[in-house]
Amino acid sequence: MHLIETRNLTYTYPGNVTGLDGVNFIAPRNARIAVIGANGAGKSTLFKHFNGIFKPTSGSVLVRGEPITRENIREVRRFVGVVFQNPDDQIFSPTVEQDVAFGPINLGLDEETIHHRVEEALRVVGIEHLKDRVPHHLSGGEKKRVAIAGIIAMEPQVLVLDEPTAGLDPQGVRDLVGFINSLSRNYGMTVIFSTHDVSLVPEVADIIYVMHRGRVVAEGDCDEIFTRPDLLSSVRLDVPVLPKLISSLRDQGVDITMAYTFTEAEKQFLAAYRRNA
Repeated sequence: MHLIETRNLTYTYPGNVTGLDGVNFIAPRNARIAVIGANGAGKSTLFKHFNGIFKPTSGSVLVRGEPITRENIREVRRFVGVVFQNPDDQIFSPTVEQDVAFGPINLGLDEETIHHRVEEALRVVGIEHLKDRVPHHLSGGEKKRVAIAGIIAMEPQVLVLDEPTAGLDPQGVRDLVGFINSLSRNYGMTVIFSTHDVSLVPEVADIIYVMHRGRVVAEGDCDEIFTRPDLLSSVRLDVPVLPKLISSLRDQGVDITMAYTFTEAEKQFLAAYRRNA
């Protein structure tokens, strides 16, 4: 049984504007899933179906094999936590600590459990030192961490991040990569994130969905997606710089194995150098 599954999911905005057109999507356990596409591809619209924010025009969304209903919507939103692109949409309490505690309080948990969850969530995202600060006085990256901590404190099994790198500086992006990988590695959590920054994807994704104009046009791993420059070009994306460079070298006769991350590429470049030294 998949954690989340959509079947021929279609959503039409008022004015007969297509948001999603027959999307089939699967999120298994303990997976890191990237949904890539240009702005307007349908990524955010898809994510808003995962915990019942939007209701399908047709097709279905299944969470743990069950459709989302009025009766189970609260449990679904505990199970699937969504962090929106703009953290100001989710932050409203006087202090960081109070904001992170909001979700657990609304779950009806006892005071000791709430305190433990808040402390753990702050620790996981690395903002213990900010717990007494006013959220709206924080930087964009810090606000994003507060929003993520608020979801983590509810202990979802699926974390959905809509364009998580938007507004982050390079160090913030590196921190986010480590954070996503730690959730999968240390907590067994499935993480689904959207981005149009393809350079990020090889570091944090096992499964990639490519969206364009409300449809899934391809899915697979890095080998299956990033060796198809024509596909990516057709959806206004580009191949990440490392596989693009290696493909160019291979076309020129250099004996080098494909790589997608810096660590892998460094290893392959050194191996190719030693073979030709």
